[in-house]
Amino acid sequence: MACLFIVATPIGNLEDLTRRAERVLGEVAHVAAEDTRHTGRLLKRLGIRTDLVSLHTHNEASRLELVLGWLRAGEDVALVSDAGTPLISDPGARLVEAAAAAGHQVVPLPGPSAALAALVASGLPSERFVFLGFLARKGRDRTEALRRVAESPDTSILFESPERLSALLADLEEACGGERRVVVAREMTKLHEEFRRGTAAELHRYYSREKARGEVTVLVEGVGRKVDGPDPEALRERALELLDQGLRPSAAARTLAEDTGVSRNQAYAIVQECKGGAE
Repeated sequence: MACLFIVATPIGNLEDLTRRAERVLGEVAHVAAEDTRHTGRLLKRLGIRTDLVSLHTHNEASRLELVLGWLRAGEDVALVSDAGTPLISDPGARLVEAAAAAGHQVVPLPGPSAALAALVASGLPSERFVFLGFLARKGRDRTEALRRVAESPDTSILFESPERLSALLADLEEACGGERRVVVAREMTKLHEEFRRGTAAELHRYYSREKARGEVTVLVEGVGRKVDGPDPEALRERALELLDQGLRPSAAARTLAEDTGVSRNQAYAIVQECKGGAE
């Protein structure tokens, strides 16, 4: 069965292209690219002459039958965007959905991602995050997106053009408060890579004076929230229930940890206390 490969390509540094991605791009019958000129330069540098066809926001619907026809004929296809992982604020979602619905195998080739690269180097909490891509430029959709960022307990990741960065930071300052921590990641993996960290107010002032250049990713700290731990009495009651069901202490502790979110060591201590210290 033919495969649709979702291939991540470098966001700047060409050394970030994986060996697997290079091999697949050379082996497939066709490459569907957001910009054939951009991808053509990459393939030429790699010495690859695979058939190249455009698939972008404005022609994705009309390209579906062409690509699906290739897949039906048993010809593998690779989908790439200009940079990074396809579908992440890039076209291709309709093609992937249609290919999967038609029963074709869809194979992801993981690799560079501007959103994740910025997140892990930002210094902001990375355990949980929300990716919003490019916000609407104005109107209710933009207001709602800014409200979502302001109220999110998790780190928000946004894309923005350098020309509109100052306006975005002004809106973030108003929506989230001037003291909310923000990071602007610029030109990641390229020669002039920069991470500028500060509050929303500080970065708004800075980029009101200094013109940003290159690809920009903005990260916003989540609003703080107090997380209350499980009630100790409820933990003991649950431990007793598990022991009464005939579970051994080790199994009861494992179940207690899974049910309540406490650590395995804490769960085992509670079970042992309820058991009277005897296994």
